[in-house]
Amino acid sequence: MSIAPRVRPSSVSRGPVPGTPAAVAVPLLVDRHGPKLFALASRLCGNASDAEDMVQDVFLQAFRKWSTFKGESDPGTWLYAIAARSCKARTRRKGGIDRRMPAVSQLMPWNDSTVVDLGVSRSTPAAQVIERESARAVHDAIVALPSNFRVPLVLKEMLELPIEEVGQALNLKPQTVKTRVHRARLLLRKAILAKKSIPKKTAPAPNYEMQVCADLLSAKMDAMDHGRGFPIGQKVICDRCRSVFAELDLAQNTCARLAAGDLPKALRDRIVRSIKQTS
Repeated sequence: MSIAPRVRPSSVSRGPVPGTPAAVAVPLLVDRHGPKLFALASRLCGNASDAEDMVQDVFLQAFRKWSTFKGESDPGTWLYAIAARSCKARTRRKGGIDRRMPAVSQLMPWNDSTVVDLGVSRSTPAAQVIERESARAVHDAIVALPSNFRVPLVLKEMLELPIEEVGQALNLKPQTVKTRVHRARLLLRKAILAKKSIPKKTAPAPNYEMQVCADLLSAKMDAMDHGRGFPIGQKVICDRCRSVFAELDLAQNTCARLAAGDLPKALRDRIVRSIKQTS
């Protein structure tokens, strides 16, 4: 089961431009960005009811604030920034949840005795188990993340926004976004590895000292940030690193699959009706 690194599509202008009447622009945004925004809200909020409320609230905010959109970023990025702020506000209103990230040392792959057995054909039952159980593991891990890690990860890995745009949406420095996303990726990999139903094999022995492996892992993370393949020749990577990198690709690709889906028709109709009533 070969896991190809995800390549981010080139950025293109999508959606209505500034000056379009809000009553025209926002319904277009609902159809264009509603499905991904609903997927985003489902992971940020953790349950369907809160996700639906959040999506409706985001589009109503977008309607009221449309005149402030200057076209300096993609309309989707502008919407996702509203969603991120909405999620933070909801968490504060509920008193927050005391969640802690494991220490970085606990997330590193150095002491793992097994790796996911990805050497199976995509058409086999084992490959289907990996795909299904990885989705469950990743979803559960995302929902359990502290919000200051969960929101940047979802914006970066599910919505495939560049690090810089995530930083703009959350008012964070790009380096802070990178640090949080990298740490969260390691946690997703651990969550997949911890799933008992996912087939595994004995982890290959590393060929290098730990510092060399750490440098290779850092290079891999940087490559994932920019949606490109690993920048170093495959012959340099030992079997141990190759397995770990494939698991990271699996986690990232699983995030992208979780972003796919539809906006429930009843929710779409309710949003459009609310917009018309507000006009």
